[in-house]
Amino acid sequence: MKKFNVGIVGATGMVGQRFMTILENHPWFDVKVLAASARSAGKTYTEAVGDKWAMTTPIPASMADMIVMDSDADIDRIGELVDFVFCAVNLDKDATKALEERYAKAEIPVVSNNSANRHTPDVPMVVPELNADHIKIIESQKKRLGTKRGFIAVKSNCSLQSYVPALFPLDKEFGVEDVLVCTYQAISGAGKTFDTWPEMVDNVIPFIGGEEEKSEKEPLKLWGKIEGDVIVDAEKPHFTAQCLRVPASDGHMAAVFVRFANKPSKEQILNVWKEFKGRAQELDLPSAPKQFLNYFVEDNFPQTKLHRNLENGMAISVGRLREDTQYDYKFVCLSHNTLRGAAGGAVLLAELLCAEGYMD
Repeated sequence: MKKFNVGIVGATGMVGQRFMTILENHPWFDVKVLAASARSAGKTYTEAVGDKWAMTTPIPASMADMIVMDSDADIDRIGELVDFVFCAVNLDKDATKALEERYAKAEIPVVSNNSANRHTPDVPMVVPELNADHIKIIESQKKRLGTKRGFIAVKSNCSLQSYVPALFPLDKEFGVEDVLVCTYQAISGAGKTFDTWPEMVDNVIPFIGGEEEKSEKEPLKLWGKIEGDVIVDAEKPHFTAQCLRVPASDGHMAAVFVRFANKPSKEQILNVWKEFKGRAQELDLPSAPKQFLNYFVEDNFPQTKLHRNLENGMAISVGRLREDTQYDYKFVCLSHNTLRGAAGGAVLLAELLCAEGYMD
């Protein structure tokens, strides 16, 4: 695979920082541009981020002295330096959507961590192991935008990636009808650390704005199908969700209850999880976990602190599968929210797009 020059738009935020740590030694991608708001533009990255660097590893040496560009005013200059950009800006939905379309119309493909375009009908929202075929809608999107190579592709909400991967292959075999899920989400999902959010120490907040709506609606696009020039959401599975913020630094856990059209045995479920591989594994993408779904037989596993970094934080941990008194089965899932859920998931999506020829 040839090397691609990439930019990170929104580089000073937590997800932007995570992009930097992932891409520091990436075999396919070289970071050539760091962009942020006008107040950061013109400074070195170290000056711009100041004391807001939230990663446990230092700022990558290759990027520490890069001059930050203006994510809005410098789009044309950025386009001369990169093959595509990762987008992790902290703007409102309308402003984010407009900015991403400006990049795409400037013939700069956008791989976005943001939610603004997740429900744009011709923008693929992809988990590469689950619905890689949705990237085919990009050709329709280019027609709408009037571009030759510019487009937008997005990853899904971070908490979905803890439990939807465990349900998706089961639906193909047994028909998933109804899902009740409660998520227990780390503070990094809000862009926070315990230093910046001391109120979360020894605390649980039973509300995350907009998260339950995303948890109930976004899976239906992942399950959807391309029809003509749009992706049409599936009508089921039916999802209902409650989302809680818990005092963990990283890692989203989910308690899942599921009802099937054709109830499988526990052994059948475990076998599906063990054998499941997606397009990311077929292509042997650099960031793809070798074993996507990992089941733990111990009653007290998976645990956030112990298992969130499994396979560089890109694998899904599953445990406690058992029959339920109201649904058919219940189990728990765990994923790293800023790796698999955010920046890492976007990097894996970019790898898929490169491998399938969309960045050429």
